[in-house]
Amino acid sequence: MGGGEAGAEALDAAQEVGRHLAKRGAVVLCGGLGGVMEAACRGAKMEGGTTVGILPSDDRHHANEYVDVAIATGMGEARNALVVRAADVVLAVDGEFGTLSEIALALRTGTPVVGIATWELSMQGRPVDVILRVETAEDAVEAALALAAS
Repeated sequence: MGGGEAGAEALDAAQEVGRHLAKRGAVVLCGGLGGVMEAACRGAKMEGGTTVGILPSDDRHHANEYVDVAIATGMGEARNALVVRAADVVLAVDGEFGTLSEIALALRTGTPVVGIATWELSMQGRPVDVILRVETAEDAVEAALALAAS
């Protein structure tokens, strides 16, 4: 998960996440658009991986060029719930408000969240440590796959 727009560091991290996931045989599932989503898909394709994009629009052609399976929902941002429910683990890289909503939905449904330079959460002004924070793409993938297997 990550924003449709992102800086170079986030895009590099997302591409590496996609590469490492594909190397380990995992399917990359995302919102199917640009930015972090496209970078993760591009990385997965570099390693021959499979990518799935759950799109907010009702047009499959809105998917980035690295999406193998484009699911057009016509649901707008409500599709974030579908992305989260279809995932074994949410791996957030950087992120905008859509990513924040996906993190919140994951936490509500018990889906583990791993993050690289993503949102910091608090409740009533106190930090809440519910995201497994890692520094590198390789560490993120290792953590995500371990959580998915447990």
